[in-house]
Amino acid sequence: MPEGHTIHRLAREHTALLAGQRLTLTSPQGRFAAGAEQLDTHRLDRVEPYGKHLFYRFDHDLRLHVHLGLYGSWQSGPLPPPPPRGAVRVRIVGESAYVELRGPTVCEVLSPAEQAFIEARLGPDPLRAGAKPDRAWARLSRSRAPIAGLLMDQSVIAGTGNVYRAELLYLHGLDPFRPGRSLSAEQFGALWTDLRRRMQAGVRLGRIVTTRAEDRDRRRGPASREDSFYVYRRAGLACRRCGTPVLTEVLAGRNLYWCPTEQPPWAPGTA
Repeated sequence: MPEGHTIHRLAREHTALLAGQRLTLTSPQGRFAAGAEQLDTHRLDRVEPYGKHLFYRFDHDLRLHVHLGLYGSWQSGPLPPPPPRGAVRVRIVGESAYVELRGPTVCEVLSPAEQAFIEARLGPDPLRAGAKPDRAWARLSRSRAPIAGLLMDQSVIAGTGNVYRAELLYLHGLDPFRPGRSLSAEQFGALWTDLRRRMQAGVRLGRIVTTRAEDRDRRRGPASREDSFYVYRRAGLACRRCGTPVLTEVLAGRNLYWCPTEQPPWAPGTA
C-alpha cells in the first residue's frame, strides 16, 4: 500500500498537471460513471493530500476522494490519451495531460462536510504544515497496544505504513511489541521528528531509503532496492549491524520485521 510520501508526491504531480483547468472526467470501466458526471467540465482548484487520502477540490465545492489501498495506482501522460486499457475507474483529461486511476479501494464524490468528517477521524499527518504531534501522543501514551500496531493506526498518525513502522522502530532500537504508553514523551518526540524527516526525504526521492552507506552491501552510489532497508522484507537474513537473523510476525494485518538484538525485548520498569 502506498505510504504518505507517495500520496503527497502524487498530489504535487497532479496539481502541476491539472490545477486551474476545466477537466473532462469519464469512467471507462463504468463503475464511477455517475461520479464522473458530477465533476465533468468543472475547474480543479487544488489537490489536498492527507495521510493516505487524496482530495481533489473542484470549483463547485465537490471533491473527488481517492484512497488507493493495496492495489490502486495512478498513471499519467501527455495528450492525446491512448485508448483505455484494463479497468480504468476514472480518467481525467486536462489541457495538456491526462491521469487515470485503476483499482482503488475508494473513489467517490464528497461534500466539504464529508471530507471534514474523514479528516477528523485521522491522526496528524507528519507531512502537512501545522501537523500537531500532541494529538498522536495523546492517543499513543494512553494505549496498551503494541507500538508497532499504533504506528499503523491511521487514527494515531496518518500516512505511516509497513515500511516506515519497521524501519523507524529498528533505527530507534525499540521493541515493536512494547505498549505505546511505555514510551516517554522524549522517545515519542524523537520518533515523530525522525518520521517527518524521512517522509520528507521520501517525497523528494520518490522512494524510501533508510540505510546508511556503511551498512549496505554496495557502499558506493545510490542505494539499490535490496540495500534500501534494515529489516523490512529481510526475514531470515542477517541484521546489517549485528548479524542476528531478522524475525517476522503478522501484526495489525501486515508482516512486521525486527531484529531481536538491536530491538531487545522490553520489560516493565525498563527504559
